[in-house]
Amino acid sequence: QVQLVESGGGLVQAGGSLRLSCAASGSIFSINVMGWYRQAPGKQRELVADITGGGTTNYADSVKGRFTISRDNAKNTVYLRMNSLKPEDTAVYYCKFVVDRIVGGTLKEYSYWGQGTQVTVSS
Repeated sequence: QVQLVESGGGLVQAGGSLRLSCAASGSIFSINVMGWYRQAPGKQRELVADITGGGTTNYADSVKGRFTISRDNAKNTVYLRMNSLKPEDTAVYYCKFVVDRIVGGTLKEYSYWGQGTQVTVSS
């Protein structure tokens, strides 16, 4: 099995910064995509940013220029640096990994989610 453990959430004032981390452990052949999603109360979960194995990044328009996603392949870890935080960034943030695993001698793709970490931005 694969487990994702998130850290780094908390309470911050508007204009402040936070860095989220998400580390994977378990039987992983390769990690294809690492991403961050968020879900605010009463809203659907939405993509914040993701990064491929080759380093290609993708950001939601609402966070472009303020958030930076990065990955450390040696540590199976993805980071989300969040600057210039706004009250509307308040949400539970989830990491998601798309990985390849060898199961029964066959390479298969799986998706895993972290447990979520609360980010609260006060005005």
